[in-house]
Amino acid sequence: MIKVVFFDLDDTIVDTSKLAEMARRNAIENMVRHGLPVDFDTAYHELLELINEYGSNFGRHFDYLLRRLDLPYDPKWVAAGVIAYHNTKFAHLRSVKGARKVLLELKREGLSLGIITDGDPIKQWEKILRLELDDYFDAVFISDFVGVKKPHPKIFKKALRRFNAEPHEALMVGDRLYSDIYGAKNVGMKTVWFKYGKYANRELDYLEYADFTINSLEEVLNIVRRLTSEGEKRSDKEVHAD
Repeated sequence: MIKVVFFDLDDTIVDTSKLAEMARRNAIENMVRHGLPVDFDTAYHELLELINEYGSNFGRHFDYLLRRLDLPYDPKWVAAGVIAYHNTKFAHLRSVKGARKVLLELKREGLSLGIITDGDPIKQWEKILRLELDDYFDAVFISDFVGVKKPHPKIFKKALRRFNAEPHEALMVGDRLYSDIYGAKNVGMKTVWFKYGKYANRELDYLEYADFTINSLEEVLNIVRRLTSEGEKRSDKEVHAD
């Protein structure tokens, strides 16, 4: 029987891939608008390369962009990028379709809910709080805060201990086959791959670790109910066997 359902955050609960692309494009456009002496395509390409090398949580993307473009440091250009980036995030941040309904129904059915996500703690909590999702979750585990990143088993085991749950009593829902699905399966959890966002067709070598594949988050409800029903039937058989 399922006791707790864990969700990844980005592109599982919060729609971030499209948001990030939009924010980055708007940032470069605003920098060019305020005097950056480089065309949009060149600057945007360099920004994507920089993000690929340093990661999306690196705090000095626009500073380093000027260095890569062999331009002098100009705080006006950096400010233009930062303003457009954050304004886009604040204006267009959305939860994934059906997310609130799923979370509400799971809570009504008596399940505990948790988030297991990688990333910067402040940025991840900002998404949760801006969308007013915090009341749905009993605990949030963020890699840069707990000191271990998915798919390392320790972050999943920490989460299980918090809920006093055995691995077979937990379900992990995520968009990444490697970090979410492979990681959770390795500690014995049930897994649901949400085929969504930029990883929808990536990391397919790890597909075998997904117990279920879904294209809509609302499918999680039927999966939980099915697993709960199967668990109850097994319990009944064990009682009658005794």
